[in-house]
Amino acid sequence: MENFFLNKDMPIQNPEKGIVRRVGAHNKELMICELEYEKGAIGPLHKHPHSQLAYVVSGAFNYQIGDKKVIIKKGDTAYVQPDIEHGCVCTEPGILLDIFSPEREDFL
Repeated sequence: MENFFLNKDMPIQNPEKGIVRRVGAHNKELMICELEYEKGAIGPLHKHPHSQLAYVVSGAFNYQIGDKKVIIKKGDTAYVQPDIEHGCVCTEPGILLDIFSPEREDFL
């Protein structure tokens, strides 16, 4: 089992235009990802069977979970329950930390 996931060793993924994702520490039950967004970048509406927490490190995001839209900024968090449609639009360049349970095998 790996214990340390150093940023310099994390492969860079580009899931959408204007978004850079790095997959951090993870095991079968838990995963953390850092997503860096350019202003205007869109995390399209989608859903998955994982529980998800989002933490705003910097910037601002128009975040949608189900039918509710909220602007979230530095220090704010969001909980996304499994199988609910969600997505965001970056309104100020920023970074999100997404935590998933279980891990997102599709990101590996």
